[in-house]
Amino acid sequence: MDFSQPAELQDLQERTRRFIAEQVIPLEGDARQTPHGPEESLRAELVARARAAGLLTPHASCEMGGLGLSHAAKAVVFEEAGYSPLGPVALNIHAPDEGNIHLLEVVATPEQKERWLRPLVEGRTRSCFAMTEPAPGAGADPSMLQTTAVRDGDHYVVNGTKWFITGAEGAAFVIVMARMEDGAATMFLADMNQPAIRLERLMDSLDSCFTGGHGVLHFDQLRVPAADVLGGIGKGFRYAQVRLAPARLTHCMRWLGAARRAHDVALAYARRREAFGKRLGEHEGVGFMLADNAMDLHQARLSIAHTAWVLDQGGKGALESSMSKVAVSEAVWRIVDRCVQILGGQGVTGETIVMRIFKDVRAFRIYDGPSEVHRWSIAKKLLEQT
Repeated sequence: MDFSQPAELQDLQERTRRFIAEQVIPLEGDARQTPHGPEESLRAELVARARAAGLLTPHASCEMGGLGLSHAAKAVVFEEAGYSPLGPVALNIHAPDEGNIHLLEVVATPEQKERWLRPLVEGRTRSCFAMTEPAPGAGADPSMLQTTAVRDGDHYVVNGTKWFITGAEGAAFVIVMARMEDGAATMFLADMNQPAIRLERLMDSLDSCFTGGHGVLHFDQLRVPAADVLGGIGKGFRYAQVRLAPARLTHCMRWLGAARRAHDVALAYARRREAFGKRLGEHEGVGFMLADNAMDLHQARLSIAHTAWVLDQGGKGALESSMSKVAVSEAVWRIVDRCVQILGGQGVTGETIVMRIFKDVRAFRIYDGPSEVHRWSIAKKLLEQT
């Protein structure tokens, strides 16, 4: 593995870092932020700034107007964007749109790309991905899918309820997973502005960084033309892996940037704050936490780099992305938790960005598969090896 960065990637990293510092962080106190994410007007302003800086949707293909970044290059840029909770929104690399863009690039027909993907890449629309369901439906176990799709002439009729659907409010379209009559899963594309799709409510959550929050969606006799099937009939679970393996890794990239931000804040505080006759960081209890943070950041970055390398070499990366998801999400949590402890009272108030980061990153150990499910999956793969 070659860890050296080409000159053009170094330039892109520096431009992204400068953009986040100068154009994004000053908006972190903007009043257009809600418990359910940034308002659309704030998102539009951030996207316009990234577009002007030449940094919008860098992971999309050059054909679609992006920069066509490799997974290794994304690791560098996404970490820089994640340094601010608003950074991924600005660059249009936030969940679920980032994963949906990747999925549509791989699976969608040319007509579907023009209708749904291109506006998404251009930052003119948002999307959502509807797979998770209330009990007894699909959650960590996708085989429990309850939403149904029945063929009716040239259409499919979709019925069911989904929840924890990130970005549902204000999304232009949805990718919905439904079970066919034979039990196989299929993905469908549908515009959200249809009476058959109802946003029942937004769910209160710890995090507030996702535009559109997390919603409960109900599909009542939604008629989807056969031309709007995404990929092949019965191949929904296969395409879910096409989306999820890299999406888990890009979550790691973005949250690593957030953890680095929290560490930088705590380190600066430990350097200037004095207690018991010396700087706070000179006390071993605090100094050791800072050292542990540095090691966790380093190891998380190596884990991401290795998995990105596997994906760039053409590997499926399912095992590697699961391992990175667990390792990085738990490292990020440890880092940010230590930062709260180092900051003391400032860590549990809005005096610094750290409290906000703390609330955002807790869910990372659950999103895209809880750590326990990934450990179970990793163990199964290990036991199957000969």
